[in-house]
Amino acid sequence: MSNDLLQWIVFNIFVIIMLALDLGVFNKTPHEVKPKEALLWTAIWIAQALVFNLGLYYWQGAEPALQFFTGYVIEKSLSVDNIFVFLIIFSYFRVESQYQHKVLFWGIVGALVLRGIFIAAGVALLERFDWIIYVFGGFLVLTGIKFGLQKNKEIDPGANPVLKLVRKIIPVTDEFVKGSFFTKIDGRRFATPLFIVLIAIETTDVIFAVDSIPAILSITTDPFIVYTSNVFALLGLRALFFALASMMRLFHYLQYSLGVILAFIGVKMILASVYKILVAFALAVIAGVLLLSVIFSIAWPPKEQSSVKS
Repeated sequence: MSNDLLQWIVFNIFVIIMLALDLGVFNKTPHEVKPKEALLWTAIWIAQALVFNLGLYYWQGAEPALQFFTGYVIEKSLSVDNIFVFLIIFSYFRVESQYQHKVLFWGIVGALVLRGIFIAAGVALLERFDWIIYVFGGFLVLTGIKFGLQKNKEIDPGANPVLKLVRKIIPVTDEFVKGSFFTKIDGRRFATPLFIVLIAIETTDVIFAVDSIPAILSITTDPFIVYTSNVFALLGLRALFFALASMMRLFHYLQYSLGVILAFIGVKMILASVYKILVAFALAVIAGVLLLSVIFSIAWPPKEQSSVKS
C-alpha cells in the first residue's frame, strides 16, 4: 500500500470517528448548544487542525504545511459568511435551538461528500486545461467585487428553487415532528420541515463551495491538502456557528474583507504563470485583511435604527 493511499485512509477514518463521537456520544441527546460549550468545541477543532498541520510539517515539510494553514484560514473565514445564511434559514423556518445541531451535523456530512467531488473535479480541470486557471481567477475577482458592492444581503430561503422542487416530489408535513426528518401518517411517509431545512443548508454550502474551492486551488492543487483543509474547516463549522451566532455584529464588515480576499486570490491565480506570489505573503495579506475587518467592526459598530415614534 502506497503512502499516499494510506494517508487518505487514515485521515478519513479519523473523520468518521470524530463524527461518530460528535453525534453518538457528545450530542446524543438534542439540546441547545450554549456559547461556552460552542467555544470549547471551536477550540478543540482548531487545535486538531493545528496538530494536523504540525504533522504535515514533520512528514512533508514547511511548504505543504504552510499551504494547508493558508487554505484552512481561507476556508474558515469564508465559513463565517455561511453562518450568516444559516442564521437566516433557521430563523425563517423557526427551527428550535435544540435541533439546529442535528441539522448542521447532517448538512456538513453531505457537504464533506460534495466538497470531495468538487475538489476532484477542480484539480482534474486544472491538470487537463491550463487555461482554466484564468477562468477560476476571473470568477474570484468578479465574486470579490460583488461582495464589496453588496450593501445589504437579502436572502429568501423560501424562494430556493431546490426546495420548491423537493416539495413537489416529496409530501411535507405542516409541523415539525420533534427532531425527525421523516414521519409516517396513515402508513404514508412524509418529510418534515426539518428535512427541508437540511436541504436548504446543503444547497447553501454548494453555492459557497463554488467560491471556496477555486480560492484554495489558488494556493495549492495537491488534492490531499485541499481536501483536509476543507474538512477541518467544515468539521468546526457547527461549533463556530453556535459560538458566533450571538456575535455577528462584530463581523458586519466581513463581507468587504471577503471581497478583498477573493479578489486578491483571483489576481494571484491570473498572475500565476507570470509572477508567483509566495504562499507566506498570501497568508499575511489574508490574515491582515481579516484582522482589519474585525478592528473596523469594533471601532465603528453598525448604527442602531430607532423604531420608536413620538
